[in-house]
Amino acid sequence: MSDGSEPGADAREVPPDRALPSDPPFEMYVDLMAKCLTDMIYGADRPIVRRGKRVQFDARKRFQGRDWPVVGHSMAGIKRLQNVAHLTDRAIAEGVPGDFIETGVWRGGASAMVRGVLKFRGVTDRKVYLADSFEGLPPPDEAAFPADTGSRYHTRGRLAVGVEAVRKTFEAYDLMDEQVEFVVGWFKDTLHKLDVPQFALIRLDGDMYESTIQAITALYPKLAPGGFVIVDDYGGIKACRAAIEDYRAAEGIAAEIHRIDHTGVWWRKPQ
Repeated sequence: MSDGSEPGADAREVPPDRALPSDPPFEMYVDLMAKCLTDMIYGADRPIVRRGKRVQFDARKRFQGRDWPVVGHSMAGIKRLQNVAHLTDRAIAEGVPGDFIETGVWRGGASAMVRGVLKFRGVTDRKVYLADSFEGLPPPDEAAFPADTGSRYHTRGRLAVGVEAVRKTFEAYDLMDEQVEFVVGWFKDTLHKLDVPQFALIRLDGDMYESTIQAITALYPKLAPGGFVIVDDYGGIKACRAAIEDYRAAEGIAAEIHRIDHTGVWWRKPQ
């Protein structure tokens, strides 16, 4: 999601996030998965929603993740799905230890992409964790997190997607197995208790300051050196960006932030 703001000067354009030799079969798989997850393969044949209204299909907006597909499994757009696939593949190829987690999963599309990459590469000893309340976003705690003042995300019913619906997303791609685990509950109650020693990649998509700061505070210390952080809404939601900037400042994190598109960014934990 996005409130329309853009990444600042510290989120610079950089070379592609895929720093591995060309692999056409892999790229074809990722491209097809991304088009299916976003429902882009049907284009104008499907109704779409933007700001609560059905509008005409726009391939550019779908590519950028600027609309909400009615029946798609991800609203992240093609570039952000390619990004999570490429960084997952880099973590595997470069031997970054640990599992993978997404905090805030909607219908599970981005996490399904991660599981798809693991399956494509024949990786059987790593898991994908999907952390979410599976009942939407929390009402803003304005006293504790002033940056969330006025937030209305908790009123958006389309953001409340249950576990079974997400499970069906994985089943649709033949990806639902013992390497997929659901972490159900509010981040403040679940993430710090998660019994996972290390992560190779963490993808944060909690929209709000509260959700973002709770996720990165609980998970970044477990991120392996050389591991990847992806923040879906850094350039699109001011409260999310504020949480990331506050955490980086408090922890002295100076790793360069790389832009994915108009809203998503990533960085790599120093080795």
